[in-house]
Amino acid sequence: MFSKILIANRGEIACRVIRTARKLGIATVAVHSDADRDALHVREADEAVHIGPAPSNQSYIVIDNILKAISQTGADAVHPGYGFLSENPLFAEALAEEGVTFIGPPVNAIQAMGDKITSKKLAAEAGVSTVPGHMGLIEDADEAVRIAASIGYPVMIKASAGGGGKGMRIAWNDAEARDGFRASKGEAKASFGDDRIFIEKFVTEPRHIEIQVLGDRHGTVIHLGEREC
Repeated sequence: MFSKILIANRGEIACRVIRTARKLGIATVAVHSDADRDALHVREADEAVHIGPAPSNQSYIVIDNILKAISQTGADAVHPGYGFLSENPLFAEALAEEGVTFIGPPVNAIQAMGDKITSKKLAAEAGVSTVPGHMGLIEDADEAVRIAASIGYPVMIKASAGGGGKGMRIAWNDAEARDGFRASKGEAKASFGDDRIFIEKFVTEPRHIEIQVLGDRHGTVIHLGEREC
């Protein structure tokens, strides 16, 4: 069992990890930006480390800042929460090099599934139905408008490295596609340090049925059944 977990996140998800770790008798380390100095997750953790200014691209998604916090506190595992560095393979690789356990998928799984453009291409190659769209990189707002019009409105503009609903905009016309591209790109850069954007058809009244699968390094694999996500 781990002796100390650093939570590389903030807010509700960090609090949930801290409370679960406490029940298991595991010490916790919170990290925080200037803006979160007095946040609940900082107060609930056993230790807290300041990692930079308020913008997340200067604090929560700076890998070196997290590594310094790990070294400072002696944490032997990191829980990334969701968003931020949770789907960044470079972060998982950096932890492995330091001998710190990443509580999450292996690097090859993150590389395949953490990037939406890559994962959709893999799904298509495997014969799985995917939502129609443009899977290449989009350079500017003018190109985004041309692609959106060719797909047919409405479209969903999405961050390739996104998660948790960040970096996503719905566009119903050219003007919204132009504005949505710029907004998604900016939010993706700030949230994930990766501003790559793709566009796909927006499905109205969709059903998102999800099956979550969990496995550990000992070969134990379970699923949590179907759920309406």
